[in-house]
Amino acid sequence: MAHLIQQFKEALSSIEPGDDKENAPEAHQLVRRALNADSKLAEYGIDPVLIGSYKRSVSIKRVKDVDVFVRMQSLPGDVTSKDILDHFFKVLHAEFGVDAQGRRRTVRQDRSLKIAFPEYDLDVDAVPARPHWDGTTWEIPQKGEEDKWVQTNPEGLTSLSTEMNAAHNGYYVPTVKLLRQTRRALLRRGAKPGGFFIEVATYQAFKSGLVSGNDHAEYYVSALEEVAKIINNFVVYGIGVTDPTLPGKTISIRAAEDELETARLRFADAATSARAALEEEDMGKSALAFQKLFGKNGNDETVFEMPPGFNEDGSKRATAISAGARTVPAGQRTFG
Repeated sequence: MAHLIQQFKEALSSIEPGDDKENAPEAHQLVRRALNADSKLAEYGIDPVLIGSYKRSVSIKRVKDVDVFVRMQSLPGDVTSKDILDHFFKVLHAEFGVDAQGRRRTVRQDRSLKIAFPEYDLDVDAVPARPHWDGTTWEIPQKGEEDKWVQTNPEGLTSLSTEMNAAHNGYYVPTVKLLRQTRRALLRRGAKPGGFFIEVATYQAFKSGLVSGNDHAEYYVSALEEVAKIINNFVVYGIGVTDPTLPGKTISIRAAEDELETARLRFADAATSARAALEEEDMGKSALAFQKLFGKNGNDETVFEMPPGFNEDGSKRATAISAGARTVPAGQRTFG
């Protein structure tokens, strides 16, 4: 079997966020400082924290948005979700104003405020949150409602991800990143389901105990097969993907039927291709298959490179000598 250990390591390096690793936390801090400086929000016990794929270390190149979870421990009960979103906009628009083209950098969304950072080519989403009655989770504005909140627990997912990664000797987080990259390669830009759905499906697959391996290749193929099954069950049978942070709840997804069917078919095909690539003895053929599964990163660079001695079409170079080969190409018999 071709496990292509070095190529998988290089693929993970290829999808690792580059300059975004420095820019994302800087943008987050700028938004955090603006909110912390507001006296009204200070009364509400504001305590912003970084959440999302970047916080969980599962983001891939490029990081286009960063999520700031703005906890307000003392938010009065009579403050509606509309009220707090309005106040957030007032504070953030006053701080960030407009860009060089005169466009507002702060845009109000259904449940958050998006602040553009053109100098970093990324956005920050500031999400207001109030305590849930259980005392351990939070509530954020419900999309499309002026005074309705929905329970959430993003910090819980961060903790669970860390624990799962430790339980699998550091293979969980890289596997999530590889599967998110596969989603990007398989689906058109902007198509649903998004990366978060794939991440939670991957967590469910690992939690089931059906994902295992001894290296990145084995973990990736094993997880991809299980995630393909989860997507199939979701699309065909309506079996929801469990929210691991809220017992008894499933995650919601806004996607058209044709998008879900496309994802189901392409992930099923990808799982079959990945298993065949892992079991393929020819390293060139194996690498070519994995190359198609991972596509290109956010910088339009090929993610999975060919191993030394192989052409881009997967064929072996005529002069290549494999390790342990019994014969080598003839050369001039000159010595000394």
